[in-house]
Amino acid sequence: MRSPGAMMDALMWGKEPVGGPFALVDQHGVTRSDAQFHGKLALLYFGYTHCPDVCPADVLSITLALQGLGEAAVGVQPIFITLDPERDTRERLGDYLESFDPRWIGLTGKIAAIGKLALDYKIWFAKAPNARGDDYSIDHTSAIFLIDREGKYIGFLPPGTEPDRIIAALRRYL
Repeated sequence: MRSPGAMMDALMWGKEPVGGPFALVDQHGVTRSDAQFHGKLALLYFGYTHCPDVCPADVLSITLALQGLGEAAVGVQPIFITLDPERDTRERLGDYLESFDPRWIGLTGKIAAIGKLALDYKIWFAKAPNARGDDYSIDHTSAIFLIDREGKYIGFLPPGTEPDRIIAALRRYL
């Protein structure tokens, strides 16, 4: 597997194509492909529901940005792709994302499919057991990916991006 630094370098400097097709299962049990989101701007976020810090902060920032867009948010689809399909069941994804905003679509699937998509988006992740061995976290890089209405990668926003900056980025394409 490639190092996090090599993947981030490829993403930041545009050294390789970013993104790719996918077919994963949403929180309602429906298989969703990337093509089903064409016609809207998509915000893709890779994370996991047990994340103690970065993931919920970024999901909240995206949610607040959607709220700040008002009616224009109808043209934006937020998508959360789990990096922890072992624990992030469809039900767990649904409950987690509903607590932020019902517009979120959560996607899960086989670890091989998620791993391929993460590589396509230059996201590094690895299971990290705790010292007791009875639980784990997921170490991962993080970014908010902007996808245009035709399903093409536009760019990314770094973790911790404030809602007003997300709104400004989205308004350029709405």
